[in-house]
Amino acid sequence: MQERARATRRSLLEAAALLFAEQGYAGTSVNDISARSGRTSGAVYFHYASKEGLALAVVQHHFATWPGLAARYTDRAEPPLEKLVALSFDIAHALAEDPLARAGARLWAERDTIDAPLPDPFALWTTATTRLLAQARTAGHLTPHIRPAPTARSLVRAFFGLCMLTEALEGRAAVTGRLADWWLLTLGSLQRRPDPEGVLGRALRRGSAPPAGKVLGAAGGR
Repeated sequence: MQERARATRRSLLEAAALLFAEQGYAGTSVNDISARSGRTSGAVYFHYASKEGLALAVVQHHFATWPGLAARYTDRAEPPLEKLVALSFDIAHALAEDPLARAGARLWAERDTIDAPLPDPFALWTTATTRLLAQARTAGHLTPHIRPAPTARSLVRAFFGLCMLTEALEGRAAVTGRLADWWLLTLGSLQRRPDPEGVLGRALRRGSAPPAGKVLGAAGGR
């Protein structure tokens, strides 16, 4: 694809994501996307065929696959549970701040209103979580009854629900503290030798979330 065409596709995708995140799928029209992007409505239909095509592209390429995100946590020298916790904070940050991620989450929630089959956005998250839990079990870090695959499914769904519900009830700024609360509770049941505050603190120092002391203080005080 030529550079000019790539730039057009990208500008349309970003404009659509911003509008989907702000207004929802039903509240956004092709004309809105055209006006926000500075491109013609014809460009929308040429590159994506329809509004549904744009919605599918947002979920498929920028929400369901999380390009490059999970790959950052493949270093086997790092403790797997700490990698898992750090990854969760990075994803939570993206859900709060990245328009493409926010749009993908909202579109998934509104999927029944979209006349296009949206991909399962949680497959990559669940695969990455299963892998990290399996590594933790091999290293002897998990309690014996923990099975990686079903535990990963539960963790991913609980995590997503926590982020979405916390934002709806308390606002985006509260998500980090609530996620820390959740991990302090969850790690205690996952670890063979529980040390939730140690794991959480080390994970936060490794990831891109706010400083560990600030997050742990917020978690403990709420």
